[in-house]
Amino acid sequence: MVARLTTNGFGGSRPATVDRRVWGSSSILVRMVTKALIFDFDGLLMDTESTMLASWRYEWQQHQLELAADGFFADHGGDVSEARYAALGEAVGPTYDRARSHARRMAYRQQLQAALDLSPGIRDWLDEAARLGLRLAVASSSPVSWVTGNLDRVGYLDRFEQLACGDEVPTVKPDPAVYLLALRRLGLSAEETIAFEDTPHGVAAARSAGLRCIAIPNPHTDPARFTAADLVLSSAADRPLSEVIGTPTGG
Repeated sequence: MVARLTTNGFGGSRPATVDRRVWGSSSILVRMVTKALIFDFDGLLMDTESTMLASWRYEWQQHQLELAADGFFADHGGDVSEARYAALGEAVGPTYDRARSHARRMAYRQQLQAALDLSPGIRDWLDEAARLGLRLAVASSSPVSWVTGNLDRVGYLDRFEQLACGDEVPTVKPDPAVYLLALRRLGLSAEETIAFEDTPHGVAAARSAGLRCIAIPNPHTDPARFTAADLVLSSAADRPLSEVIGTPTGG
């Protein structure tokens, strides 16, 4: 199949009819000055989505039950743990101990988190961003303590000039509130920044805030759902950051 080329939001060209909007080789050129990059946290900077699913599966297995991944992940940011505990309690019955279940699951997840590093390619991207003089921020639906604790553990918290988190805004993604907060704290316009997301509702939040958005779908999300993203990559390890965002950049 010969793909038809159309202009994208980055000012370059992309194959408009390539399956699942995943492109692996062509350079994406940015025709405006990019001063900052804003990253989602869960599932993007670190694959905490997989440790969360694993912890819930582990807890279901303690009751000789199996948890299917289908329908597990919400189409919005924020904490939906209470609904998940309610579902487990209904499956277990009157003997279910919610407090014990929570403590056991969280202890297991903490073990998984302790071994979790930045997602493949992200460390190289952050190092390259520093060399390019790009400012960095995080826009996450998770609480500040979760984001800072994990980034500090892997030694990359100080790379991010600003954080905007779910416990600082009234509404979480797909609402653009965390992105608007990140932009205010950076003192930049949406046109001067690029967002990176791993979920469709994250992309929706970034686009609603006026940002261009590059998606790297997490392992639990179908890349075909990222129709609103300007570009979809399979991994940050696929290409250098400079090739993905193009030039020019500016301080």
